[in-house]
Amino acid sequence: MSDKPTKSDWQERAAKEVKGRDLTWETPEGIPVRPVYSAEDALDPGLPGFEPYTRGPYASMYTGRPWTIRQYAGFSTAEESNAFYRRNLAMGQKGLSVAFDLATHRGYDSDHPRVTGDVGKAGVAIDTLADMQILFDRIPLDEMSVSMTMNGAVIPVMAFYIVAAEEQGVAQKDLSGTIQNDILKEFMVRNTYIYPPEPSMRIVADIIGYTSEHMPRFNSISISGYHMHEAGATAVQELAYTLADGMEYVRVAMARGLPVDSFAPRLSFFFGIGMNFFMEVAKLRAARKLWHSIMEDFSAKDPKSKMLRTHCQTSGVSLTEQDPYNNIVRTTIEAMAATLGGTQSLHTNSFDEAVALPTDRSARIARNTQLILAEESGIANVADPLGGSYYVEQLTQQLADKAWELIEEVEAHGGMTRAVAEGLPKRHIEEAAAAKAAAVDRGETVIVGVNRYRRDTQDEIEFLDIDTARVRRDQIARIEKTRSERDEDKAQAALKALTEGAKQNSVRPEPAEGLSFSPSDEKEKSRASTSSARTGMETNLLALAIECARARCTLGEISSAMEDAFGRYDTRPTPVSGVYGGAYKGDPVWERAEQGVEAVERRLGRKPRLMVAKMGQDGHDRGANLVASAFADLGFEIVSGPLFQTPEETAKDAIENDVDVIGASSLAAGHKSLIPELIQKLKDTGRDDIKVIAGGVIPQQDYQFLRDAGVQAIFGPGTNLVDAAGEVLKLLGHNLPPLEEAAE
Repeated sequence: MSDKPTKSDWQERAAKEVKGRDLTWETPEGIPVRPVYSAEDALDPGLPGFEPYTRGPYASMYTGRPWTIRQYAGFSTAEESNAFYRRNLAMGQKGLSVAFDLATHRGYDSDHPRVTGDVGKAGVAIDTLADMQILFDRIPLDEMSVSMTMNGAVIPVMAFYIVAAEEQGVAQKDLSGTIQNDILKEFMVRNTYIYPPEPSMRIVADIIGYTSEHMPRFNSISISGYHMHEAGATAVQELAYTLADGMEYVRVAMARGLPVDSFAPRLSFFFGIGMNFFMEVAKLRAARKLWHSIMEDFSAKDPKSKMLRTHCQTSGVSLTEQDPYNNIVRTTIEAMAATLGGTQSLHTNSFDEAVALPTDRSARIARNTQLILAEESGIANVADPLGGSYYVEQLTQQLADKAWELIEEVEAHGGMTRAVAEGLPKRHIEEAAAAKAAAVDRGETVIVGVNRYRRDTQDEIEFLDIDTARVRRDQIARIEKTRSERDEDKAQAALKALTEGAKQNSVRPEPAEGLSFSPSDEKEKSRASTSSARTGMETNLLALAIECARARCTLGEISSAMEDAFGRYDTRPTPVSGVYGGAYKGDPVWERAEQGVEAVERRLGRKPRLMVAKMGQDGHDRGANLVASAFADLGFEIVSGPLFQTPEETAKDAIENDVDVIGASSLAAGHKSLIPELIQKLKDTGRDDIKVIAGGVIPQQDYQFLRDAGVQAIFGPGTNLVDAAGEVLKLLGHNLPPLEEAAE
């Protein structure tokens, strides 16, 4: 019998097979991955259901009950969303996950002039208690777990949910589900905030306190890394900053006098799952391991306080407009990673979400992906089937170590609230996103159907289109009906009590550089300077908002009542620089584009000027920031417009800055209303010489509509940004020469 082969034997044989080439690969997180792992790399991860819960929070895991299948959905009106929910529940879905429209997220009623292009897009419009009652009509809230992705307008949404259940005959103690209530990541990446950081953190604490006392089955916060993942964070960044956010929320709740074990068992987490399969498995394992250690440092005694439970969602940013049926495969791979990593619930994205809202057909495919995994794959037959994998355990440990270094960096800045105010995590994530995009543009990271194995023609797919004008008209009618039928004195008294409660012991801090309060008049500044310091437990804002909901106040009115005390927070993006240029250093394609920019600069007598505009209430700015970063590195002068502009404000800003081109970024289906309005505003002021281009999540079927409206170039998801710069230079009168001529 021959001797057992050693690792050196393997190395010798592998080296011959690959002719000595080094097969070690380094991940974007800086983790070296060797081509083979053996018993020498073994680590003991423990057992499922036992501390530190690396292998899962429950001993039986899916062998006792599969993960909860959720479908994150909501669109148009409450009636249409309710019908969609009931169809899905009848076909095997086990929990509801509600998507709200951007107007609702930002605390505006549908009749507000700032949200004309956002109502019912990318989520359901909720203006009144009646909307919430219709949303859950014939869905028993004492039996159905409800997850709600809401942060900015979390107080009125929670109030409507509680009162809708109350009027359905369901007591608060019987409600189960999760409210996201994670405002720190909004300031970091997603930007659907309303109020400044300190009062926003008070809202988080008030909800934790209220639910701990009255809603023992309800998760008071879902600490989200998903949006960091979608903004371009590496797995290490997502892991570290999510847990650091969790630490900050624990501190805030404990500072309010809540014992850690009174609320920590109801904290939950939310992670994004991308295409690096084993990295995503290891990320969930490392999260549980680290959270256990963190909660021991907070002196938690209840094992449930130290047990990280998580919902996961497959990546949206990994979905491609090109060859979209590939997205079904991508989502399946990501769903497998989430389940093998031990998630407690899962949402699978639909294959068409790179271009539009999902249709019933695509949502069914996404839901069936989970059903097939649960029922046919055998994954649910074993608790943690990857436990003990040499590679997985080593990756888990390296992820945990690197994440802890970032957590320590945040702690050195005084915690996540201060780190966010200083822009630390946002800067790191944007740098990672730019590096990732540059690697795709250069072809170093392969995306099948995008930068390799491309098809000459693309499939046309059915997509869901929302008639915003109709939805807004119907919503306004319901708002008017609510106001006409309510006891107005009672409603105004409830709103006044909420404002007074918000003023008590609240401080409005000075904004960090680049951020501002709006409105910033002297009355607001005076209110901020005369506020008293926080002491003890304030009047609970959720309790006051519930009284407003009972009095039939609208979501916008409840949000405005708190805004009267807190103000509204606004931001102007500051893109990173140097990342694209560094990645492309010495690349002839990049140098040719740089020469083109220089030629236009010589002709104009100044750098070509591009305004990157975010109109409407969509705060997702990854794409806009990537464009700004790449074009700035090429030599364009960039004007980054503030988030949440109206078309009129964008036109005014562009004219004042004398820009040559406006790049309108659209990710929330508002392009057919907002961009034509912008073009008309430019015409009305005699500046239709300013060229308008569009980019983002725009279905191919809408391209001709936009061209007819005057859009001069359209760049969909997966566009190579150096190629896009060439197209913009062409609009400015400069055609890039072939590469051979540029080299000469």
